[in-house]
Amino acid sequence: MINVGAGTGNYEPHDAVVLAIEPSATMLAQRASDAAPAVQAVAEALPVPDDSFDAALAILTVHHWSDPRHGLRELARVAARQVVVTWDPVASSNFWLHRDYLPELLAHEASLASLADVIDALSVDEVGVLEVPRGCVDGFLGAHWATPSDYLDPSVRAVSSGLSLLSQDAVDDAMTRLARDLDDGTWHRRNAELAGLASLDTGFRLVVARR
Repeated sequence: MINVGAGTGNYEPHDAVVLAIEPSATMLAQRASDAAPAVQAVAEALPVPDDSFDAALAILTVHHWSDPRHGLRELARVAARQVVVTWDPVASSNFWLHRDYLPELLAHEASLASLADVIDALSVDEVGVLEVPRGCVDGFLGAHWATPSDYLDPSVRAVSSGLSLLSQDAVDDAMTRLARDLDDGTWHRRNAELAGLASLDTGFRLVVARR
């Protein structure tokens, strides 16, 4: 398996032979000593021959690529099966953080490659919903859906590219309103249905494609 945009390797399977592809030297330096071997390269120019792998993996990375369509074609070139985790902006627009506090996220996400772009570029077999479990320890944008006060922590916001790339004035204003709504109970009344959920659809999608 080739893992494209692998980052520090947090999403890599441990029961498969993996080659990681990552453009950032900073990310590569943070990979564990027992992580899969990694090559510094970009998705748009994978340094491997055609059909070198059984599967190509790309998890929450396509929107960072300079040419997503070309990068997705590269996935199909090197592996007959492609597995991509991306998001559906229509679904994520219903997430309370977008809906009630940061509509600016919707405009930002509209400029990024997402589900429709992946479907358009690959021969997709299946699109599945990836719900985020309560207590998720990852740092992506929707991870703290059940613990809204986490978003008030600047260190939590800093590891989410979606939040770090927005106008910080807009983010600060949103956090002020969120803090107020948590203090007076507005958030809890508005989102009462979340209390009994073990997981939530915040827009993430698992795409499986074959060449």
